[in-house]
Amino acid sequence: MPEQKNQHKETTHFGFREVPVSEKAGLVGEVFHSVAGKYDLMNDLMSLGVHRAWKRFAVEQMQLRPGLQVLDVAGGTGDLTKRIARRVGQSGKVVLSDINGSMLEAGRARLADDGIAGNVEIVQANAECLPFPDNSFDRIIIGFGLRNVTNKDQALSSMFRILKPGGHLLVLEFSKPTLPGLGKIYDSYSFNILPMLGKVVANDEASYRYLAESIRKHPDQETLKDMMRQAGFERCHYFNLSGGIVALHKGYKF
Repeated sequence: MPEQKNQHKETTHFGFREVPVSEKAGLVGEVFHSVAGKYDLMNDLMSLGVHRAWKRFAVEQMQLRPGLQVLDVAGGTGDLTKRIARRVGQSGKVVLSDINGSMLEAGRARLADDGIAGNVEIVQANAECLPFPDNSFDRIIIGFGLRNVTNKDQALSSMFRILKPGGHLLVLEFSKPTLPGLGKIYDSYSFNILPMLGKVVANDEASYRYLAESIRKHPDQETLKDMMRQAGFERCHYFNLSGGIVALHKGYKF
């Protein structure tokens, strides 16, 4: 079913808080301005490095080949872009987009350090209104970004519009644990260890508490699959990774 929000008061969630719809993008922006410098290090620490395996799996599911045009939405520091750029080659192109300038600057520097150049374009853009023509990309991926978007339905529709017929969208995101007993362990880690890591490593406990809360407010696997269908995607399905802590959703445009 579509994402729910209070239409009368025009509020939405920012973690566990209800905030005006007009303020959420700015609040999320403050979080990512704050964490940009330590974002990649914290990803390794928070997931014990497992995020790399999740991303490898997602890139494999993209079925990339030289020459494809690919959009990495909410791509931040360019972790997925780097992997994709090497696969599409100089005859292809990857557009790294994110609403947050600080994250994109970190991504630009990281890609340069990794020797990725020539086939990557960087665009600051809001996922809800992507500034590209209809039918522009062979593949679109959004990794760990959809849960931070204010209007997820609008973002999915925007991605559907610019995807070429025959292409597909992949959504890699934290989801709902499916293994018995895993949920309690995961909650304890998220609300105790994660903010402590944020405080010690990034000097920012509040932002990492928000990130933990945002995961709990994100739609579960079946709900997100239905949202993708309502946006126009077909053959929608998902893979549970690490017991459902993360899910990779895939949908096609025909």
